[in-house]
Amino acid sequence: MFPSAHRKPPHPVDIYVGKRLRLRRKTLGLSQADLGKQVGITFQQIQKYERGTNRMGASRLWEFAQALQVPVDYFFDGYKKDEGNAECATLENTLLESRETQTLIRAYYEISDLKLRKTIVGLIRAIADDAT
Repeated sequence: MFPSAHRKPPHPVDIYVGKRLRLRRKTLGLSQADLGKQVGITFQQIQKYERGTNRMGASRLWEFAQALQVPVDYFFDGYKKDEGNAECATLENTLLESRETQTLIRAYYEISDLKLRKTIVGLIRAIADDAT
């Protein structure tokens, strides 16, 4: 029997943390290779972390938090133990992972005028309210 046949499936927390890693990386417009260079690992290792097949130690999690400019607890935000697994793709996570949403978020944060950004949010909310 092959050694991989004895391998346990990834833990739900590792899958969830990996999804949060991917979400933040994509939000910042970074490739897996870009992030790998920042923390000194290969893009293949980033892929394994994002899928949850490789577990992250505390120091690696801290390095990712520094590189992605988020607190360490960002990776656990929204995880609910009682869900049983991290495969529960909520509408919010699905929307956040879409290319359209990522493009919108990046463009929004390119606007340096805070007052203008708040006006844009108000406009979008008004349009959404009218649409419903």
